Amino acid sequence: MTAVDHPRTGATVSPPTSPAKPARSGRSLALALIFGAAGAAVVLLASGRTWARATAVVAQGQLPQTASGQDVTGVPGALAIVGLAALVALFAVRGAGRTAVAALLALSGLGTVVGAYLGLSDTAALREKAATATGLSDAGVQDVSHTFWPWAAVVGGLLLLVAGVLALLCGRHWPAMSGRYERAGAAARGPRSSAAADPDRPEEMWKSLDRGEDPTR
Repeated sequence: MTAVDHPRTGATVSPPTSPAKPARSGRSLALALIFGAAGAAVVLLASGRTWARATAVVAQGQLPQTASGQDVTGVPGALAIVGLAALVALFAVRGAGRTAVAALLALSGLGTVVGAYLGLSDTAALREKAATATGLSDAGVQDVSHTFWPWAAVVGGLLLLVAGVLALLCGRHWPAMSGRYERAGAAARGPRSSAAADPDRPEEMWKSLDRGEDPTR
């Protein structure tokens, strides 16, 4: 009879690494980048557009008045810039720093939503512009109407908020820009630093002669 060798009972076989986790990490990273960049762009665009229109009544007739997003409130535009900076900074930090930056990104989105929503029915900017145009501090406005741009700013803020939440939940699995560049720089510097000058090489001997040294020493 032929003896059959049985495998040792203490040996363990590690299961193959599943690519599902890196794939999910890559998808969350792509979504955060798309949502964050698109949200900031939409908010900045909406902040420069007309949010409200009205007419100011004067003795000579009526004066049309318009108020842009920056006239109504500067909060969404400022927070969009903060959110965009936080989105870029996510890849320069790790650990607790990345969590803090992700929280800043989420708070920027939340603040943008609140600021834009409060400006949906605001007429203070229109009254202020009417007072400037008529020279009357108590000038009133009528026929007030609002455009869709405040709602666009709300949507942009929601996109920033979603990007921040994704960074909080999945950011610890994302790569860091600094580590990759440091490794690339070290690899590029390695061969040059390890190559020491050989005095017996012909080019080194010629350099010694140019300096007035005796290469045979």
